[in-house]
Amino acid sequence: MKHAAGTLAFLARCVVVGLAAAFVIGLFWPGSGERLRAKLGLPAAPTAGAPSPSAPASYADAVAAAAPSVVNIYADKIVNERAIKMYDNPILQQLLGGTLTTYPRREQTLGSGVIVSAQGYVLTNYHVISHATDIQVLLYDGRVARATVVGSDDETDLAVLKIDAGNLPVIRLARQKPRPGDVVLAIGNPLGLNQTVSMGIVSAVGRQLNSPSAADFIQTDAAINLGNSGGALVNVEGQLVGINTLLINRTTSTKNIGFAIPADTAKNVLDQIVATGHVVRGWLGADYSFVPVAANSGLPAAARGALVTDVYPGSPAALAGIQPHDILLRIGSDNIRDPADLRRRESAIKPGTTVEISGLRNGSPFHTSATLTERPPMSVEAATTSGGDTQQ
Repeated sequence: MKHAAGTLAFLARCVVVGLAAAFVIGLFWPGSGERLRAKLGLPAAPTAGAPSPSAPASYADAVAAAAPSVVNIYADKIVNERAIKMYDNPILQQLLGGTLTTYPRREQTLGSGVIVSAQGYVLTNYHVISHATDIQVLLYDGRVARATVVGSDDETDLAVLKIDAGNLPVIRLARQKPRPGDVVLAIGNPLGLNQTVSMGIVSAVGRQLNSPSAADFIQTDAAINLGNSGGALVNVEGQLVGINTLLINRTTSTKNIGFAIPADTAKNVLDQIVATGHVVRGWLGADYSFVPVAANSGLPAAARGALVTDVYPGSPAALAGIQPHDILLRIGSDNIRDPADLRRRESAIKPGTTVEISGLRNGSPFHTSATLTERPPMSVEAATTSGGDTQQ
């Protein structure tokens, strides 16, 4: 016992002496520990307060990589202005007042675009160039090129332009989809202030802003203002994650809520427009809503699947015997989560394809098959109405 106690006392004295020696060495010879670690090949000690590699002090490299691919778009349109025409004769003016008339007026809208191909293809928003009689594109290096419209897609509010210019800087597409919380940068031409950069995070993904549309959006709090439409939303590596498209209506007094079309959606639209001039989507021919659940059931407010609210006469759904109030649970080999999920899966199916559909009718299972056709064009108003301001 005495031997063990003596050993412990000896070890304690060694520890105290060692700590005291370390304190003295560190006080009079600072940096000696780092030099000793280097000689022994040991990793350097962590430095308190060192910046995290995931939080860079500057995003200038990302901007330098992406900004040359972002262009300014100036679209000239002829709009009909309403006015009251007054009579030249003072007596007629006094008796009849004026008559309502219209007259054409030239209007120029501002927007942004992204160079996505060395062949001169530029992605922008459809509402930026719709009904334009002349489209001019200002490049990063100061060159100006006239653009022609290759095609457009009202549903996603995307348009593909073509410019005749060489040595074009092409933006890189992101390898991974953005996640909520990822830092993003919006680059564009807001209010005519070209090459403006704003920073934020991805607030949400998969946002559905318009029930007839199968498109979903990235929500971000990066500042998006009039003129940003069609510009780039990029990650911290300067890679394209989305095409900025709209901001929440200013009259709602909301801030920091903007939306962008995901890059993979934009790439799919681009490829189809370049190949065929338009976008082809599958169509079942029915409208859907969430499946209601009784308030006292203890289940979530909406159950899995999609409730059929309307069936268009002569549509594939009508020919397959699908009826209003049916609950669709499966299309092809995929389970249906909700109405938005069904619209996305339906749109992705090639027209002419026959698929098996399963669901419930009055609580009993049913199965049928439907041959999807090409989705008819949506009106611009239906495609872009989302309670937000979609102007430039």
